[in-house]
Amino acid sequence: MAGGAIWLASSGAIDRTLKHTQGLAYQWLADGGFRVNNILVEGRHETDPEVLRAIINLERGDPIFAFDPAETREMIERLSWVRSAHIERRLPDTIYIGLIERQPVALWQHKNKLRVIDADGVTLTDKLSLSQQQLPIVVGEYANEQAYDLLRMLEAEPEIKSLVEAATWVGDRRWDLTLKNQMTVRLPEMDIGLALSRLAQAQAQDQILEKDLNVIDLRETDRITVRTRPGAVQEYQARVTAASGDNI
Repeated sequence: MAGGAIWLASSGAIDRTLKHTQGLAYQWLADGGFRVNNILVEGRHETDPEVLRAIINLERGDPIFAFDPAETREMIERLSWVRSAHIERRLPDTIYIGLIERQPVALWQHKNKLRVIDADGVTLTDKLSLSQQQLPIVVGEYANEQAYDLLRMLEAEPEIKSLVEAATWVGDRRWDLTLKNQMTVRLPEMDIGLALSRLAQAQAQDQILEKDLNVIDLRETDRITVRTRPGAVQEYQARVTAASGDNI
């Protein structure tokens, strides 16, 4: 008897019998009305519907108890756009799938390719929609992991943000901003928000971002250092001295 039991277990006969019995039970319940008639999906905007349909793998009339919500949730949450999923059977005939998708915040330029990233730096896609092409660009190794903090602080200075074309993560420690007029703004490693506030104040008082400059360096807390374009040095210095006398 013991040998027979071992043979049954090793041959898979027991598992097949259990699955067959389970299948009969599901069919019996389906005949009683517990079968899939509706699949309700909420929160889907970017997730590929064809991929989602393949994962769910249900047809109208399938036994609803044959559907495994936990296994399906695990597979759906592997999709790049999905932050989390809530899946349940709503008896007698509905499967509910609620998605919370990741929100794109920037384009990450890395190894000559642009990718859409979310606030956690997760790559969502490299196939850009028209609206995604308008997202701010961050450049460099690990820039995706650091981008959200910078973008959040730029939100506090909307006039500065509107002029930024790209941000480059330098030496794995700080940012350089490239403005739309090709001016470079060098930010410090710490207190980025304070540096941007100083820049916004200088812009409000002296329109510094409209000057004929190559570089604005904000890395020192007690001064703003500028590098003018060739031929503009003396004119700009004289203008600043006459206007305010500030140490810029």
